[in-house]
Amino acid sequence: MRSIARAAVIGTIVGAVAVSGIVGAVAADGGAAVAAAASADTPPPPAVEDFAYPGADQIFKDRGIKLKSGDGNIILAATCSPGMLEIDARPINIGRYCFTTTGASGRLSLELPSTVGVSTPVNYSARVVLVTGTETKIQDLKPGTWTGVGETTDPQQRSFTTLEITTTLVK
Repeated sequence: MRSIARAAVIGTIVGAVAVSGIVGAVAADGGAAVAAAASADTPPPPAVEDFAYPGADQIFKDRGIKLKSGDGNIILAATCSPGMLEIDARPINIGRYCFTTTGASGRLSLELPSTVGVSTPVNYSARVVLVTGTETKIQDLKPGTWTGVGETTDPQQRSFTTLEITTTLVK
C-alpha cells in the first residue's frame, strides 16, 4: 500500500511539474509575443536632419566659401553658366560663386566675405542678408537682374559678408 501511495505522490509531483513547465513555456512565448507586438507598435525614433551642407569643409578649403546649411534647393555649382544665381565677391573674377536653384523656394545659410553683387536667374527672385560689424542689411532682388550689394552700395564702402540667400520661384 505504501508503494501505491508513493507512486501516486510521485505521479502527482511529476504531473504538476510537467503542467507548470507547459504553462511557463506558453507564458514565456506569450510574453515574447506581447513584447514583439509592443515594439512593432512603437515607431522608431525620428531621423534628425540638421540640413548641414554636405562636403562644406572641403568646399571651404578649395573655394573659400563657407556653406553652413540649407534646404537643398540652392546648390553651389562647380562652374558658372547662364541662368544660375551668381554671387560676386572680392577679389573680382576670382570670387565668383554660382548656384543652381530648384523648387518653389530655397534657403542657404553661408558666410561669404566681401560680397559686391548678386545676379538672379530670370525665374527666381532672391533675398540676401548681409552683415558688417553690428549692422545687418537685407536686400530683395528682382528676377533676371544683377544688383550691387555690400560695399558697392554702401556710402562708406565697408565690406559686407553674405549670411543667407533665399529664393522664390516667380510664375
